[in-house]
Parts: sequence; C-alpha cells; structure tokens
Amino acid sequence: MKRQWIFQITKLAGLIMLRPFFSLRVEGVENLPINQSFVLLPKHQRWEDIPLLGVATPRSLFYVAKHELFRFRPIAWFLSSLGGIPLNRERPIESRRSFAKVLELLKEGEGVVIFPEGTYYKGRVGPCKKGLIKLIIGRVKVPLIPVGIRYEKKRLRTLVVVRYGIPILPPHKCEITNLVKEIMDQIYLLTFGDAKKETVL
Repeated sequence: MKRQWIFQITKLAGLIMLRPFFSLRVEGVENLPINQSFVLLPKHQRWEDIPLLGVATPRSLFYVAKHELFRFRPIAWFLSSLGGIPLNRERPIESRRSFAKVLELLKEGEGVVIFPEGTYYKGRVGPCKKGLIKLIIGRVKVPLIPVGIRYEKKRLRTLVVVRYGIPILPPHKCEITNLVKEIMDQIYLLTFGDAKKETVL
C-alpha cells in the first residue's frame, strides 16, 4: 500500500514537471500484464525517458540504471523514490547485488525496467548489453516487453511517443544472440515506425 502511494505521488510530480515541455502519446498499453511480473526493455535516447516512461505506464516500475545517473539530482530523486537499482558494470560484486534485487522483484510480481543499450543512442539503436537479460531468462520465466520511445520536436512542446510491443516469452533454454536480435529489431520498429495518436499528457 505504501509502495503504491509513493508511486502515485512520484507519478503526479513527474506529470507536473513534464507537462510544460512534452505532450505524450501512448500505444500498446494492452500488452502490459496486469497481475504478473514483466521486464520492460525501452529505447534510450535521453534522461527524460525515465520519468516519461513512469508517467506512461499504469503499473509501478523499478528501474535498473547505470550508477552514474544517480549523481544527477532530478533523476536520482525520481529513481530513488521508485526503488531504483544502480548497476555498476565496473564492480562485479555490486552488479551481483543488483541482479539479486532484480530477481527478488520479479519473483514478487513486480515490473522492472532495463535499458538494453545501457546508455543514450539518439536517433539510432545501439548495441544490446545482454548480460542482465541472459541472467534473468536463465532464472525466471517472465515476459520481455520491447518499448519504443520517440521524440518529435513541435512548435510548442516536444511530442513523445511511447509504444509497448508484444511480450516476448523466451523458452528456458534459448539462443541469447537470436533473442537479443529479436528484441532490438522490435525496439527499432516501435521507435521509428508509425504510431497511433492517443494523447495522455
């Protein structure tokens, strides 16, 4: 109950902060599970991806983010308020703790966000950091949902299109290279393809 209250307050704060600068259109919300865990795999173009995704998604989310983001005050506040999980790839022991936390959340039925590119790639899709995805599918049966995030500069506010793709349910034993290719191909199509008009912000 407390967690849901924090989520609603943080979402409202994000909405107030973003409204002067962005209009938001959302597509594919029906692809989000209602009562089970899932992993969102969004396109990463800029730091605003994180609060915009929080506003667009009806369920509460936990974000796995590179530890450097926690040094940037506005996004650190947002991430910490929602139980953000810092990932430091240069320190394996800290990374193992982060992975254990992700597994715990997924087993509890929560939604977890992992940016597969690991950093910003504006206007194109970067290579996938597949380590965490590989570890997850080896331990938990959970739908992986690719997400497109596209920014279009308009006269008054920037239009942001968030598109949730069809969940991918990888078998327990699968070829990680093929899975990653499918995920990144879907992210590309969801980001740079056409989107329907459903304004929520």
